[in-house]
Parts: sequence; C-alpha cells; structure tokens
Amino acid sequence: MALDTILRLNQTGQNPDPAREAERLQASLEMATHADTAGFGTINLEEHHCTDAGWMGSPLVMAGLVAARTRHIRIRVCALLVTLYDPIRLAEEIALLDQASDGRIFYVAGQGYRPLEYHALDKDWDTRGARADHVLDTLQKAWTGEPFDYRGQTVRVRPVPLTRPHPLLYYGGMSAAAAQRAARFGLPFFPPAPMPGLASIYAKECERLGTTGHVADPGPDSTLLFIDESPEQAWADLGHHFLREASEYGSWAREGVDRPYATATLTVEELRAQKRYEILTPEECRERISRQGKEYRPILHPLCGGVPIDRAWRCIRLYTDKVLGPLGLTR
Repeated sequence: MALDTILRLNQTGQNPDPAREAERLQASLEMATHADTAGFGTINLEEHHCTDAGWMGSPLVMAGLVAARTRHIRIRVCALLVTLYDPIRLAEEIALLDQASDGRIFYVAGQGYRPLEYHALDKDWDTRGARADHVLDTLQKAWTGEPFDYRGQTVRVRPVPLTRPHPLLYYGGMSAAAAQRAARFGLPFFPPAPMPGLASIYAKECERLGTTGHVADPGPDSTLLFIDESPEQAWADLGHHFLREASEYGSWAREGVDRPYATATLTVEELRAQKRYEILTPEECRERISRQGKEYRPILHPLCGGVPIDRAWRCIRLYTDKVLGPLGLTR
C-alpha cells in the first residue's frame, strides 16, 4: 500500500528569543531529513505574514533549504501567495528551485484573504484579482524560455524550469472566482477542503473554455495529527500549543469568506471536540491507515504552535517506528 504521509512545517509558535527560534528552524530541517529517509511522501510549507503566533513568511527560501537536505520527498508550498511577489522574480526563483530539486517542489498558488499582508508588502488589495491574473499569465509565459512582451518591452526569463511545460502549479481558493481562474489558466484547482459546489463550477468552466484539469483537495479526513502513547496527558501538556495556532488562524476571519476550520474563540476542550487537531496513539493511527487505505493522507504536525522540540521528535519517532514500521511503509 502506498501512503503519502505529509509533514507539516509552518513555523507557528514562534519563540520571542531568536536563538530559540533558530533552534526550532534547525529542528524543522532535521525533521525534513528524517521524513525523507523514513518514507514520508510530502513536506508541506505555508506562507503568512505579520502574525502574532508566528508563521512561515519565506516559503521559497525554506523550500530550497529542505530540498538541499533531502533527495526523495516532494515539497509542497501550500499556499504560495503569488500576488505578493514580483512575477518575473517569482518565475526565476521557482525555475531555479525546480532545477535544484529535480522537480520535487510543487505549488498551490493563492491570492490570500488578509488586507494587512497586502499593506505590509506594498500591494493593492482592491486590485488583487487582476494582479492574480497578471502574475499567473507572466509565470506561464516566462517559463517557456522564449521572449515575450512584458508591459511594452520584450523580456526573456532564465533559467528555464527542468519540469515541462512548467513546475506543477495548482490554483487554490474558496470562491467561484478562484475556481474559474484555475480553469481559465488551465491549472488544476485546489480548494482547502472538499467543496463540491466549487468543483462543479471548475468543471463547467473548463468545459466552456476547452481547458483540461482536475480538482485536488486534502480529503474529508485531513485532520492534523500528533502521535503520543498517552493522548489524555498529551492534550493536557500540549493543547495550549494547538490552541495558539488555531486561534491565530481563526482571528483572520472575514465576512463572506468561507474558511474551513476557522473559529477564533475556542477553549482547548472545544478545539479537541472539533477533531481538526487530533492526538492518536500509534495503534489508533495504524488502525485508521489500515481502514482507510491508500486514499488517506496523514498530516503530521509535530511542531504545531510551539510544541517543545523534544516532544515533537517523540511524535515523529513514534510515527516512524510504531506506525509506518509495523505497516511495512518505511523506506
């Protein structure tokens, strides 16, 4: 049975001491190396800016660091807020990463939903849709390696990606406009949760435009997992770390924007009841994998919200030794 275990590294739970934060970053890279040799399938990186609890602000840099430490595992940047970048520079950096990683890095592009991020990175919030179109159009032209007109002048972008016609790029979002944009640019669509209505809009728009694509999402059971031999004690010890991340994410809610799992005001007990974050024993995790089969993609989140490094490593080793090992799924 093939199993795509996802290791989520998003740098939440930032420590106010830069030295301690550097230790957490180094631990993330060491965990990525372990995941690569242990048979994990994907490392997931994310992007957010100007947060209270800390979040990854430089996912392309992190992707390069992870690629340099690994040889087999795929690296997903989900989501890459493409509207906050200069499109030519973005095309160059992704092409370079594609060459350096042997095509192992792929991306879910998005435009984000936080006006503060646009302000902080000197981009106009009100024209974000048009900017998303401009960036996607520029990326696709730049990656051909051929000259093209860019704002009235001819430019040619180097390097050319190794992956042809270009690195795997999804377009993500939670709106009809996002689904339609993905279809318009011939990109697969990636909503953050199963959204049949948006999938239907995407399929109809692909048919209307004569483009091809597919819908990918995390699946109906995409909970964030932590492995511990005593879940009750682990919730008592670590629940406040999970709550720190969940509360930060929930605080970004905007009227009219459907964001799955976003609840700003929670207690640890309420968060646990949601089952968005779960602490399972190795035996429970093995049983779930065996029951759901190859369609299930466990998302391991060991450093969530500032979980101590030693506890995070215990989680990873339990998963490797007592979940993947007995199932014959280690590399």
